[in-house]
Amino acid sequence: MKTDFLIIGGGAIGLSSAIVLLEAGFKVVLIDRSATGTEASWAGGGILSPLCSWDYSEAVTSLAENGMGMFERTAAMLFDATGIDAEYQKSGMLLLPPYQEKIATAWCKAHQVALNHVRLDEHLQGMQGKGLFMPGIAQVRNPRLLQALRRRVDMLGGMILEQHEALHFDIQQDRITSLKTSNGSLSADAYILAAGAWSRTLLGEHAMGMEVRPIRGQMLLFKFDAPPFSNILLQENLYFIPRRDGHVLVGSTLEDVGFDKRTTDGARTYLLQRVHALFPDWPSPVKHWAGLRPGSPDNIPTIGRHPRLHNLYANCGHFRYGVTMSPASAKLLLDAIGGRPDPVYRWRE
Repeated sequence: MKTDFLIIGGGAIGLSSAIVLLEAGFKVVLIDRSATGTEASWAGGGILSPLCSWDYSEAVTSLAENGMGMFERTAAMLFDATGIDAEYQKSGMLLLPPYQEKIATAWCKAHQVALNHVRLDEHLQGMQGKGLFMPGIAQVRNPRLLQALRRRVDMLGGMILEQHEALHFDIQQDRITSLKTSNGSLSADAYILAAGAWSRTLLGEHAMGMEVRPIRGQMLLFKFDAPPFSNILLQENLYFIPRRDGHVLVGSTLEDVGFDKRTTDGARTYLLQRVHALFPDWPSPVKHWAGLRPGSPDNIPTIGRHPRLHNLYANCGHFRYGVTMSPASAKLLLDAIGGRPDPVYRWRE
């Protein structure tokens, strides 16, 4: 079997990359080590923002802002094409104290991002004090988004091969000739690495300047008869994401523990303590899970062609923002394939 592009990884980044390539007229095969959309993209909360943008470099916030700007249209297009509602909505995000008011105000003014100084009781019944409100922040329901992306790949004629773990590349001179997987070898004219936290491990000695590593994040899920509030809440590194059906996601931890995706009692206790400090009467969570984010230096992803292997491209290392950045990253990848790489996200030697 031969194709134009073989994409390794079936998360939001890999699926979005497949869609832009298919729409551009290329033949695409996408493989995943398990099932598409079951790793970091599924495990995340779906906040379409790098939380407090003023905490990050311009390279991160610029790509995130571009992705955020594309998401409403992307979600609508996916719904029209597939009939799957990813539940995109502008919930707005309410920052609870403590926060860096002067830094936040200055950043939002410089970047023309709406930021309102509000009383907390205007948004949360019974809570006193002041907060910051960002009305433009949106969310999406990750599992449904991934279902829609996969359906769209199928509709466009892409081939998806699940339970195909990538093992190693066969290389001759400066080109990849095939990829050995747990279900045999596959070949393509070009290869795209979108394997998240596993990307660097697969490349081994050919990783060069790509330093992607797994960072575990644990989350809790609560269920109410109706949403207890309508806005995303953020207090330092703790966030609450209300869904339309009364579920609320709470997260998350940042743990550098390698490829260990187990949940822990310690993380559950920590998160519950933080929750009950704000909402003492909340019930027990109905679910607890963990995912492995693809961490990278300064949280800047790698998007573009390998410096020495001329038919290998990367679209990986997006840390916590893969879903947010996915439509913009896919466009940058297509630009790089067309000979218009972005120097900010290029593959480092």
